[in-house]
Amino acid sequence: MTDTAVPLLWAGDLPSTLDFYRALGYTVVDEQTRPYVYGAIEGYGCALHFAPAPPGLDLPTEHVGALLLVEDVAARHAEFTAALRAHYGRVPAKGCPRITRFRPGQSRFSLVDPVGNTLLVIQRDEPDDVEYGGSRELDGLARVLDNARILRDFKNDDRAATRALEAGLHRFGATAAAIDRARTYAALAELAVATENPERLAHWKSELDSVDLTAEERTALFTDAAASDLLTAWLTATSPTD
Repeated sequence: MTDTAVPLLWAGDLPSTLDFYRALGYTVVDEQTRPYVYGAIEGYGCALHFAPAPPGLDLPTEHVGALLLVEDVAARHAEFTAALRAHYGRVPAKGCPRITRFRPGQSRFSLVDPVGNTLLVIQRDEPDDVEYGGSRELDGLARVLDNARILRDFKNDDRAATRALEAGLHRFGATAAAIDRARTYAALAELAVATENPERLAHWKSELDSVDLTAEERTALFTDAAASDLLTAWLTATSPTD
């Protein structure tokens, strides 16, 4: 026989917690208030259970509750995004609940429920030596860009990523290769969308447009350059029923 481990998360307001997961396509298989509060959901071949926090325990606003390994992380992000948009009329991208954005090539994203339980949704075949950023083989602005990925994609700290890139530009911008400056401007434009700063978005897009790039470099930059527009569309699109 094999053991089965089931994550036990905090219930909070159990009805609203279960309603959140129900909206994502999970089936509620247990919802009780007596003799104690307890809930359980199943879906996608796995289960999550929910119970009250121990009396007197001050929970952090957010806390990692479980790792969720999936076969196709990009498809799951799209599925959860559509479900949340239909449920809330928008994509909840801040506070609790929320879903973090997903860039092409990422292997994980975070899902935070109304209580602050965080599910790290990870590609099942993500390599053991996944590249988080911070390569020692790079230098100058290219290395700053790589380091900023740690803050943006893995720590979900957009403001810290912004500060790191702006400091990198101040230090290395004058001597950096044009393509590295362009990638930095594109990254800062996307971060401006994420941090709701339209003035900085306009500034960084203008800087990006002013960089003199070859046709080959512009082709290589396409995905980065489009990131701010894609994020804007992802955040502002509403449910088709609204």
